[in-house]
Amino acid sequence: MENDFVLDEAGLGLINRFTRRAVTEGEVYAFPVVLCDNEIDRDGERFSVGALEKLAEMFVGKTGIFDHNPKGENQTARIYSCEVRNDEGRVTLSGEPYTYLYARAYMMRTEGNRDLITEIDGGIKKEVSVSCSVAKKVCSVCGADRRESGCGHIKGRSYGGKICADILDDPTDAYEWSFVAVPAQAEAGVTKRFSEDCSDAELKALKREAMILREENERACDMLRREIISLSFFTKPIMAAEAVKALVDRLSFAELEAMRDKFRALSVQSEDESRELFGGTADAEASVRNAQFTMRS
Repeated sequence: MENDFVLDEAGLGLINRFTRRAVTEGEVYAFPVVLCDNEIDRDGERFSVGALEKLAEMFVGKTGIFDHNPKGENQTARIYSCEVRNDEGRVTLSGEPYTYLYARAYMMRTEGNRDLITEIDGGIKKEVSVSCSVAKKVCSVCGADRRESGCGHIKGRSYGGKICADILDDPTDAYEWSFVAVPAQAEAGVTKRFSEDCSDAELKALKREAMILREENERACDMLRREIISLSFFTKPIMAAEAVKALVDRLSFAELEAMRDKFRALSVQSEDESRELFGGTADAEASVRNAQFTMRS
């Protein structure tokens, strides 16, 4: 975050758009906050730059609370200006210039929030999370809208050197922002969620997204199961296909990946032993490769 924050006369004028009477500089406490950015977060998601530009307008005037609890007594601050900023000297994991949403918020100085102001100044209350809704979740690998159809790409995996992530695009509303303890984004401290009081359309979109993710996970697991069963023919001792199938049907995606890697190592070891048995001749190596091709087909 750039250390250029000052509350000047222009900023005070922006604050007074939201007050019932004109307040003075001594009555308010103002502070900067990074709301969200275009870096891939812990959920395997990131905002598009276009989404950040729309959210910059939507978040002006939005209230700040704690832990997304919508009770009125949790209202503690309000955003009076928001803009998109770039860090040209930094590149995201997706290869884009780092871009973030820089907001300015204010609260009235009272006896009740004196400790909170001290904690903000001391860096204790720092991480924040935004609550908003978006119309699109786009696969960064193939461009498919995850809410419309599945594409088979798994978040966090690399395809041709490109990390798969869901790009959050076309925001439809910004609800609030909150101080939180554990954010999703390392820099901006962002988590994303739908409003708990969501519309029928949002609820339908959530159910469709969950169904698509389940289908994608099952397709990926099925591919791993088939590969494991195929590799089992080249291990020593050879395992019965029925036994392997019964085992892999009960495993999660992570467990399947670990078993696949183990079977790959075992199949390579078995191939090396076959070469030693037949003297390592070219004919023996060709015979092993042909046998593998036949079984995997």
